[in-house]
Amino acid sequence: MKSDLETLNPTRVKLTVEVPFDELKPSLDAAYKKIAGQVNIPGFRRGKVPPRVIDQRFGRSVVLEEAVNDALPRFYGQAVEENSLQVLGQPEVEVTELEDGQHLRFTVEVDKRPEFDLPDYDGLEVTVDNADVDDAAVDEQVDGLRERFSTLKGVDRPVTDGDFASIDLSATVDGEAIEDLTAKGLSYQAGQGSLLDGLDEAIVGLAAGESKEFPTSLVGGDHAGKEAVVTVTVNSVKERELPDVDDDFAQTASEFDTIEELRDDLRTRLERMRQMEQGVQARDRTLEALLAKVDVPLPEGVVKAEVDGRNHTLEHQLEAAGMSREEFLAAEGQSGEEWDADIDKRAREAMTAQFVLDKIVDKEQLSVNEAELTEHIVRTASRYGMGPDQFAQEVVQSGQVPMLVSEVVRGKALALVLERAKVVDESGRPVDLDALREPEEAIAPEEPTGTGPGAVPDLVDVAGGNRPDEGAEPASGAGTDATEDTSA
Repeated sequence: MKSDLETLNPTRVKLTVEVPFDELKPSLDAAYKKIAGQVNIPGFRRGKVPPRVIDQRFGRSVVLEEAVNDALPRFYGQAVEENSLQVLGQPEVEVTELEDGQHLRFTVEVDKRPEFDLPDYDGLEVTVDNADVDDAAVDEQVDGLRERFSTLKGVDRPVTDGDFASIDLSATVDGEAIEDLTAKGLSYQAGQGSLLDGLDEAIVGLAAGESKEFPTSLVGGDHAGKEAVVTVTVNSVKERELPDVDDDFAQTASEFDTIEELRDDLRTRLERMRQMEQGVQARDRTLEALLAKVDVPLPEGVVKAEVDGRNHTLEHQLEAAGMSREEFLAAEGQSGEEWDADIDKRAREAMTAQFVLDKIVDKEQLSVNEAELTEHIVRTASRYGMGPDQFAQEVVQSGQVPMLVSEVVRGKALALVLERAKVVDESGRPVDLDALREPEEAIAPEEPTGTGPGAVPDLVDVAGGNRPDEGAEPASGAGTDATEDTSA
């Protein structure tokens, strides 16, 4: 077998392969054996039909087609190895010539890993936010605790922003009542803005027993996108009473005896959270700084596969949530074109990161040991709400172990770049990433789609630490909402 390589563009090549006919013999023998086992011919046992009889009954072309289909993957693999190619995605194969007893010729067009010069990644300069916590930030946390331990008291006045109202709702579309938008005794906080557009403006100023109609555009359900007329009736009004900020409150809301001890604890937690956020920023901005120094040509076929994979994942998630793509986009306030452009941008950024980090892996000769892979499996399994053993079995059965290995080793590559970076905060102070080592805090990276040259890099550790949960509550204490209704 011999092959010729033609470069079509920086990320796509064409192989022209010629195979002497005698190298097809193993596949020809296998083709005759397979066909013999599938047919019934009088005078011959199944599987014992001679090749000449198969040729007479079914034609030599049927056998040749079966043999070529069997042999192509093998010869393609040999051609890839012979030309030292790192191919990506599915090849496009075309048989251009097949002469019985002479030779087989075929061509293959396929994407390959791009070639590019790896930039110097030692000493990348990265700036992150300050981690300082002022009194206003602590006050905000104290106010959050006060709201959690507040009480509701009935009042005889119209609704104002922040009040809790018991309301009845009904709606019509084109004069027809909508059952899904009918509710009785619904508790709603004015100003929350989470139920229907226009509801907050409608109920503010209404007293108990008063009603008001308002128009709204529906974003979900069978009538998504349609205009509805909604009637809201206020049954009762309650206001929130916040506890005083004193030692009694500290003892109720936490394990501390004094308000100063509680404030000190809140400050410490906020500082720790902001330091962890610095670590995440350092990781992300280091990657951004690295990618800004390199121009990586991307294989468009693989990009398209990644985009399709991300869209498929989104559609599957929306289907599970009972939403259509149109309903989701309406809720997000995006057009289909904007959403597609964002998906494409994210896919290209993730793929560029993969190629650059993979090249660093090769240069630094990084590898993954069993303990590191096990730790990654445990962490990933928890994100999917699965047990580590069950997740590991599914990974093995689906052939995804190499993908997980790639995620871990890419994370190590980025950790190495981050370790060598010069990270300072906005005030110019060096940031000690070693101080961020907290194995018990969970990371929440972008979910991989599993398409393209590998999954989106997990970028696992930030100097050994992990990402704090989004929106985590730094306040100490009971952690439950102690709001109660003290109205008669």
